[in-house]
Amino acid sequence: MEELKELLLKTIDSKKKCYFDIRKLAGELKLNKTSDFVLLNKALNELEDDYLIFRDKNNYFYSVKQSNFYRGVIRINKKGFGFLDLDEDNSIYIPSDAIKGAFDNDEVLVEKIGDEGVVRKIITHNTEYCVGIISGKKNSFHFDDERLKGKSVNIVNRDSFNLVSGLKVQIRILDYKHPIKAEIVKIIGHISDPGVDISSILVSNGIKMEFDDSTLEHANMIKEEIDEKEYRIRRDLRDRVIVTIDGDDSKDFDDAISIEKIDNGYKLGVHIADVSYYVTYGSALDNEAYQRGTSVYVCDRVVPMLPHVLSNGICSLNPHVERLCISCDMMVDHDGNVTDYELFPSIIKSSARMTYNNVNKILAKDEKVCKEYAYLGSIFVDMLACANSIRKKREANGCIDFDKEEAKIVVDKNGKPIDILPRDRGLSERIIEDFMICANECVARHMKWLSYPCVYRIHEAPKAKKLREFALFAKVLGYTFKGNISDIHPMDIQRCLNHFKNEKEYNVVSTLMLRSMQKARYDANCVGHFGLASNEYLHFTSPIRRYPDLIVHRMLRKYVFEKDFSDIIEDEKLMEDYASQSSECEQKATIAEREVDDMKKAEYMQQYIGHVFDGIISSVNSFGFFVELDNTVEGLVHISSLDGYYTFMPNMMSLVSENGNKYTIGDSVTIKVVGANKLEGTVDFNVFKPKKKIRKRVWM
Repeated sequence: MEELKELLLKTIDSKKKCYFDIRKLAGELKLNKTSDFVLLNKALNELEDDYLIFRDKNNYFYSVKQSNFYRGVIRINKKGFGFLDLDEDNSIYIPSDAIKGAFDNDEVLVEKIGDEGVVRKIITHNTEYCVGIISGKKNSFHFDDERLKGKSVNIVNRDSFNLVSGLKVQIRILDYKHPIKAEIVKIIGHISDPGVDISSILVSNGIKMEFDDSTLEHANMIKEEIDEKEYRIRRDLRDRVIVTIDGDDSKDFDDAISIEKIDNGYKLGVHIADVSYYVTYGSALDNEAYQRGTSVYVCDRVVPMLPHVLSNGICSLNPHVERLCISCDMMVDHDGNVTDYELFPSIIKSSARMTYNNVNKILAKDEKVCKEYAYLGSIFVDMLACANSIRKKREANGCIDFDKEEAKIVVDKNGKPIDILPRDRGLSERIIEDFMICANECVARHMKWLSYPCVYRIHEAPKAKKLREFALFAKVLGYTFKGNISDIHPMDIQRCLNHFKNEKEYNVVSTLMLRSMQKARYDANCVGHFGLASNEYLHFTSPIRRYPDLIVHRMLRKYVFEKDFSDIIEDEKLMEDYASQSSECEQKATIAEREVDDMKKAEYMQQYIGHVFDGIISSVNSFGFFVELDNTVEGLVHISSLDGYYTFMPNMMSLVSENGNKYTIGDSVTIKVVGANKLEGTVDFNVFKPKKKIRKRVWM
């Protein structure tokens, strides 16, 4: 049937619109039997049901390519209008009155009329759960979820709850027709309760906060002791000096390191918790991990992919206890080349739980900390030397190091933001990053060249249009790319970043370059990682918090260690589903994390309304420009707040006034904070022009 449908699409596309009716198609395909005609009719009906072909009133068929109809996922702006993306660079604008009841992220059929689109059919509603606030009377709902603003909603089970003003609830939509019918499924809490603001964002983005009973029951049944047979079939590394290195606040440790000097280099061991041993295919734990896809990290909490009894218990490489691992031993020469490697199941016993902070102190020769960990010998000095050689090799290959300053939002016990600090990235953080990348590349290379089913982490080369836009921006700031921008190499991008490394514009340049890149994602095919300048790459090192890593471990066990090829065809199909699901979950988590950051930054800036700061113009649009402060907070200077009439000059990335005054991306500017909206996660600035010299504001 699928072959016939593909042939029909190709045949219909081969002629002009409405050339074929069912008899002409039968003749073209030489289908003469009654049974063939029945099959043809069924195939045409299925293609119509999938909106891949259309039939006019005279029963002539035409394809999507021959029509003005387009199928895809609609994105709806906060202002009510929408877009249907056709590809990376093209989209159809859909006015608010042409959305016809569609929700953001719904799959729709759009007819393009002139330069605009109209939603003709909602194929699939992709919004099931939303968040609302009870306001005023019991029967009054205000939905802070953008997808429900302006829509009438009838809550069918409102009388089952003791609803009070200010209560946040999660609802499930039962019927999308006007008025929308929905039911309350969860009371999140009152808006004044600590943490409810963050919980609301997580819930509204589909982040599951609690585990099902069946999942917890399965997790609690797992023994804390290692099965005796594992000691016989795994390599015993309990005598090897192995350490974990993580943040001060980390609770789960899924990667550990060992290192020893050898002739012409180092034997580097990366030992990863064998989560797939405990989370088996098709189990309640596996189904839950598949649905979650990733752990979610926000400023005051972690929503884990696996229950704590696993992530903080038997799967965590805690110090001085025996744990199951999958190990990757790599022979790294002084030039950073991996000359040989070995993958194997192991048992380890971590010698110490190290923190980035303490390792950095050891490398800085802090006397007290060096004395405390003297029993570990020169392991950290050797790690630094090995990592330096690996990084030097990666840099020679052209990997991109955006090194953009990230913010750490500090909150008090009530969830109130009290500070925004730069997130430290010292020597130890870079060491672990280099070692993890090296192990990921080794495993990817192994799985690719043996053609075993696997999930890869891919990052495709940026689109030419995006690169041209960035090159124009760089030129405005004084940097010109050499050669053909459409055939760019990662090294060319790194040279640009190096040019701005010590300049005030660096963060802006790094951010805009990131935005010009395609999104990294998961795929069943190994097509390489542009940003890392790597031909083979996957995620192997964090199976506690990422589902693709768990799958990589499962495939290693099945095909490399156990040599079980009985399900290889089925597994190849599964990899496509795992990659797609994991990419969607990652995107969902990223959006939730970004929304929480924006909300907390806006809440933090509320105390500074009326205060003056210096910043850098980070982007310019027709409606104004954004300014980034040194604490990474971004705010909008709206064009209406500027003196005089300004015109947006996209080629100059500037707003230019009639008298020649100009605001250009990368410019320094002094602003006054005039507004901060916690619910919307936005901050508003005005340009500040002092009448007299003022003292520069110092952060409180």
